[in-house]
Amino acid sequence: MSESEFPLVQFMREGFDPVAELARIRTEQPVFPMEIPGDQTVYLVTRYEDVRAVLGDHERFSNDFAGVIGLGSNQDDPGGLGFRDPPEHTRLRKYLTPEFTIRRLRRLEPRIEAMVEEHLDRMEAAGNSADLIETFALPIPSLVVCELLGVPYDERADFLKLSTDRFDFTAGPEASLQAINDAMVYLTDLVARERQKPGDGLLGQLLREHGDELDDRTLASMADGLLTGGHDTSTSMLALGSLWLMENPEEAARVREEDGYVNQVVEELLRYMTVVQVAFPRFAREDLDLFGTPIKKGQLVLCSLAAANRDPQLGPQIDKVLPSRETVGSHLAFGHGIHRCVGAPLAQMEMRIAYPALLRRFPNLHVAGEVPFRKLAIVYGVEKLPVAW
Repeated sequence: MSESEFPLVQFMREGFDPVAELARIRTEQPVFPMEIPGDQTVYLVTRYEDVRAVLGDHERFSNDFAGVIGLGSNQDDPGGLGFRDPPEHTRLRKYLTPEFTIRRLRRLEPRIEAMVEEHLDRMEAAGNSADLIETFALPIPSLVVCELLGVPYDERADFLKLSTDRFDFTAGPEASLQAINDAMVYLTDLVARERQKPGDGLLGQLLREHGDELDDRTLASMADGLLTGGHDTSTSMLALGSLWLMENPEEAARVREEDGYVNQVVEELLRYMTVVQVAFPRFAREDLDLFGTPIKKGQLVLCSLAAANRDPQLGPQIDKVLPSRETVGSHLAFGHGIHRCVGAPLAQMEMRIAYPALLRRFPNLHVAGEVPFRKLAIVYGVEKLPVAW
């Protein structure tokens, strides 16, 4: 690998696995300096304990991207809570956290099960083959977000298009940006309607309990953050997890036949796949010593979740999926610290429902063509997943 490729190593994969160069960096230079345009140095952190330490230290590291580079307040930053620091981050997250407790999410479980079965019905009715991305992994996360937020049923088809178009870069970045803008326009209007007559979804619940504290734009931005954080990531995990299960029929049989076994499999697949390869960037708030490397105030630090989750410190045979692993559940797939993904319990619920349902409906499911993996992607996944049964 040439020096010019080093700044991209954190986004590179070979199938399910991070490239070998990333493991070498973790061993030989775990705080790795990378030169980027503008004569700037970015530091890539790769060891498990080091990544946990950085992600858990909001006193010395800032997520306020706009504030650091001089764009002003982080009030309208892209990325939702991921680009906000306390106290604003703390203020907004306290509204969302109660909505993602297991008790609150259980009310969604029957609806998620129904959505999964409905899409399996459509797959079965359409023949004996399909693109699992288009027919299963892509629509379900979007519809789950619809159910969570309280998007009216007759608007969900249009909302599904809005949410998928933002991740479709085939028409160029302008089209994706337009889709993001269109989604914000829709969500702002939805919030305004919910304010007049709050429904049973998350937006209605937040407006009933905190309507005087949250303006429409802020609440729409929070909803958009949930869509951004929960759509492409869940799509990738549903697809990659299904692909791995098809390639490992003994494990697929256990998921299909043993109640509860899917829980261990989901956690180990989350670690193994680490679809979000790099955490939100951090900026040093002060000059500091980063595990033996001097960092200046304002310099950018990137945490490689993919490298950290393959650190041998987490257990033996770390490059294999071992659902019986003692450290299962200790992974960093959802991040760590105050910025850990607030929607993690919902994503886990989706996978625990979807994998067994898919395998029980189609016990002979198998790959039926070339599977193109994404290249240099922040969120890793596959472009399509042709299957047959």
